Amino acid sequence: MAGTRAPRGFPFGENGKTEQVVGPDVEAFDKLVSLLDYPIFIVTAAVGGAQAGCLVGFASQASIHPPRFLVGLSEQNHTFRVAAGATHLGVHLFDREHLDVVELFGSRSGDTVNKFDHCLWHIGPARTPIPDDAATWFVGRILDRFPLGDHVGYLLEPVDGSPPHQLEQWVSFRDVRDLPPGHQA
Repeated sequence: MAGTRAPRGFPFGENGKTEQVVGPDVEAFDKLVSLLDYPIFIVTAAVGGAQAGCLVGFASQASIHPPRFLVGLSEQNHTFRVAAGATHLGVHLFDREHLDVVELFGSRSGDTVNKFDHCLWHIGPARTPIPDDAATWFVGRILDRFPLGDHVGYLLEPVDGSPPHQLEQWVSFRDVRDLPPGHQA
């Protein structure tokens, strides 16, 4: 029937990762998401004596009542490995005045650099590291983790935070599009 297509599922492979779905809709999807200019977040985690943080583009409010937030962390990066043992994550937005901090967390790998040695920060709720230059942030308790493909989804329940003092021009994908990543996704 013209104008309809069969629903596509998300088959899981032997290792629990989603298998790549290739078809005529992928090109349209790629073109659509290339138009988006979504906010960029820095996500931080701590477990034991280890701290980590990275730039995250895959993040969104997932529910109003109860409040929930979804973060996608790349399986390739240091923050993912620290977050695997964490109970909470910090989610931070930065204004464009502090793009240098965003670049630090996005272009350097925690495998080789302690990013917290290169910025001001403090310990927040649940011992989560909070960069001082974040314009607004919250810490969320990890409710669930689940595979999303080359990223793992972390479903968060906000437990504490600091609201913005004023509306800012937040760092967005447009600001970091050409930033060389600390790790490939």
